[in-house]
Amino acid sequence: MELNNKKIINGWCMYDWANSVYSLVITSAIFPVYYDAVTTTDGPQGDMVEFFGLHLKNSVLYAWSLSFSFLFVAFILPLLSGIADYAGKKKLFMKIFMYLGASACLGLYFFTGKVNIELAIICSVLASVGYSSSLVFYDAFLPEIASADRMDKVSAKGYSLGYIGSVILLIVNILMINQYEVFGFESDTGAVRFSFLTVGLWWIGFSQFTFLRLPDNVFKRKSDKGWLTGGYKELKKVWNSLGEQRVLKRFLWAYLFYNMGVQTVMYLAATFGSKELKLEGKQLIGIVLIIQLVAIAGAYLFAYISKVRGNKLSLMVMIGIWIVVCLGAYFVTNVEQFFALAFVVGLVMGGIQSLSRSTYAKLIPENSIDHTSYFSFYDVTFNVSIVIGTLAYGAIEQITGSMRNSTLALMLFFIIGMIFLLSVKMPHLKNDATKADS
Repeated sequence: MELNNKKIINGWCMYDWANSVYSLVITSAIFPVYYDAVTTTDGPQGDMVEFFGLHLKNSVLYAWSLSFSFLFVAFILPLLSGIADYAGKKKLFMKIFMYLGASACLGLYFFTGKVNIELAIICSVLASVGYSSSLVFYDAFLPEIASADRMDKVSAKGYSLGYIGSVILLIVNILMINQYEVFGFESDTGAVRFSFLTVGLWWIGFSQFTFLRLPDNVFKRKSDKGWLTGGYKELKKVWNSLGEQRVLKRFLWAYLFYNMGVQTVMYLAATFGSKELKLEGKQLIGIVLIIQLVAIAGAYLFAYISKVRGNKLSLMVMIGIWIVVCLGAYFVTNVEQFFALAFVVGLVMGGIQSLSRSTYAKLIPENSIDHTSYFSFYDVTFNVSIVIGTLAYGAIEQITGSMRNSTLALMLFFIIGMIFLLSVKMPHLKNDATKADS
């Protein structure tokens, strides 16, 4: 298949535009605030909820449901990716999980409070599963549509479009919520619930550009039966191959640790600002917007650095900045300092995500046609890192009584990740514009 086809690459990048609204609107900005508001009542036990007969704190239930979704995805993805590679059904699986996640976002519209909290948790889990699972099939297209010297830039373009699209929809939703009467809603609650519909519709609608342009069954694999056993064999083949790929294994170990820090910061930065600095909701949303917008420039900046100086050095610089961010978070005391810290987080957040994806794509053996299976291990590492990072962060806060101490643990994760990355002697990363990383 022809590489670097502009039409195909633009179609691939549009899926970042389509799905990123979930991670911003549902995961980070609007749904968590709404969930807490409608499941908290007056009184000493006001934050307790009943979920299928179990009595739990609302925040604990939500956190555990997310952890479950990540673990579930980590469990099912390797086999599904093996099936997708074996049968040439990568785009089909991507569609299935996209529709699952987007439909679950639509379902959140009907969530009104404690009376149907089961609906909220089921839909949020399915949305998370759909989002995370679709990404492994999406990411696996990268080495099939772009040559190695273009991967960093293409990956950065995808993430940048995701940040832009999600910010646009978030701003529209914020205007809709703040001026709900102008938009024909009886209350801001109705506007909030409608915002969940906009996420699902946006995700489904813009994904169609991707599905129209992405190639189907690039390697012309044909299999009408034996998907399960064939998928298992495909997965086993890649697993055995990983045992021989020392560079790939060490990179995954490095990614596991530094991504624990990255994802935990992304998920809990707003909570840190609210709890430790008593920031208001509008200030927290402002911080989220700063991070998203600066991340666009960061993705392109570090893609350029990788082109000039190599992927490894670019990643090392970003991890070093993340270590400084964690140390700064421990000492931050006012709003201005926190906003400055958010600016730096945005700068390295976009870069480290896009460059990690493209670096891994470059490290996959050139003669491999099992890209989905290889990327399943990358995405399993991603999901496991979130679970470990968030659990460790919460446990340290529970033991010490301060989220500031938890930020020091995140700093340790970044340091371990840097040590692993230092031990990786990267080969020439198929990039004609750079010298081999040392």
